[in-house]
Amino acid sequence: MKSFTLKQALDACKGKYFGEMDLLSTELSSIVTDSRKVKKNSLFAAIVGERVDGHSFIAQCIEVGAVCALCEKAPADNVPYILVENTKQALIDVATAYRLTFSIPFIGISGSVGKTTTKEMIAAVLSQKYNVHKTQGNFNNDLGVPLTLFALEEEHEVAVIEMGISDFGEMSVLAQIVKPDVCVLTNIGNCHLECLGDRDGVRKAKTEMFDFMQENGIAVLCKDDDKLCEIKDVKGKKPIGFGLSENADFTAENIESNNEDRTSFTVKYEGGEFKATVFALGKHMVSNALCATAIGKHFGLTDEEIAKGIGEYKPSGSRQNVIKTEKLTIIDDCYNANPASMRASIETLAGFSGRRVAILGDMKELGATENELHQEIGRFAVEKKLDLVIAIGDLALNIYKEARPHIDCEWFSTWEEAKLDMYEMLTIGDTVLVKASHSMKFEEIVEYLKEL
Repeated sequence: MKSFTLKQALDACKGKYFGEMDLLSTELSSIVTDSRKVKKNSLFAAIVGERVDGHSFIAQCIEVGAVCALCEKAPADNVPYILVENTKQALIDVATAYRLTFSIPFIGISGSVGKTTTKEMIAAVLSQKYNVHKTQGNFNNDLGVPLTLFALEEEHEVAVIEMGISDFGEMSVLAQIVKPDVCVLTNIGNCHLECLGDRDGVRKAKTEMFDFMQENGIAVLCKDDDKLCEIKDVKGKKPIGFGLSENADFTAENIESNNEDRTSFTVKYEGGEFKATVFALGKHMVSNALCATAIGKHFGLTDEEIAKGIGEYKPSGSRQNVIKTEKLTIIDDCYNANPASMRASIETLAGFSGRRVAILGDMKELGATENELHQEIGRFAVEKKLDLVIAIGDLALNIYKEARPHIDCEWFSTWEEAKLDMYEMLTIGDTVLVKASHSMKFEEIVEYLKEL
């Protein structure tokens, strides 16, 4: 952390301090919620979690060097602490104050699909010219965003912050902390519909970000999304558009994939064009690269710098990670799933030669239309002429029912059941997509396939 004292944290969260007054002038080295990350002069925030209560670790944290605890229950031990009504809210308040100590540009990123990929791509591009701080992993909620901001250091020149939500009002909380200079929306999809209702609800929730955009800020929106295309003005400015549609400010031509690990294309924008290669598959990855290009040009990077940054991006986690084994090509995309990302992954699979197999599971949090949205995926698999669909899960039964009359398709209620027949269903040389919501734990399928 840059210079930020315990007294500043106390003032920000409006808590009640118990401890020696001299400690208030201590400059904090970090603010953490994980007792394993405590170091000398850390502020340890005790969170009451579903499985673990951080208050149980306060004494241990002080013993290993924490200067103070931030908590909502008074510790039994005689240690310095700040008492607040709600620790998570206190962290939000402190993060808001800490963010205001920086004058660097902040880029806020959200969308139904591709937030993390786009964040990584933008960071890879901007890193060609700037010292960039970015969200680690998917720390993108009301706890993750404050922790991301606390990791900002004096030397950082740009912050790229991912912001994820599932209900109305949540984006307002995050955006009020971040106060973005650039607001990026990748798309408006069918996700978190249990709370947001429909895509119009998703757009309303996501665009809460605009209310907290800094003066002279700019919105960067995907022009391939019909809901985002309807946004013509954000705080008196025309948004910058990216995507594969003709009316985008940053678009691409000559898209070619080697169906192994890379996609090449020509970026086109008013006044210029250049060739680039992203080491990932799918047209949606090209769109993510175009978003990074738009951001790069906004911050003064050259075409050469942008192309180099795009080329340095590498897929993270289980996000369309292509794994080659002696028998199979596995597209590991099981990190999460909603209808938009499922369609994008199926389209990527369809571009491969040889026998194409999709192992598809339930997509969660889709609300009242969940059956219909799974049926649409079944029809899309048929449209893309996949050779085999293996549907797993109660909701995925809808995929099976739509696809089965037209293409080879099997259904199993659980992975354990599917595993018994998996060896017989696959053949040497198959390309196999693995995709479902994170709660389905399809990473177990990926590990199984790697051992075949």
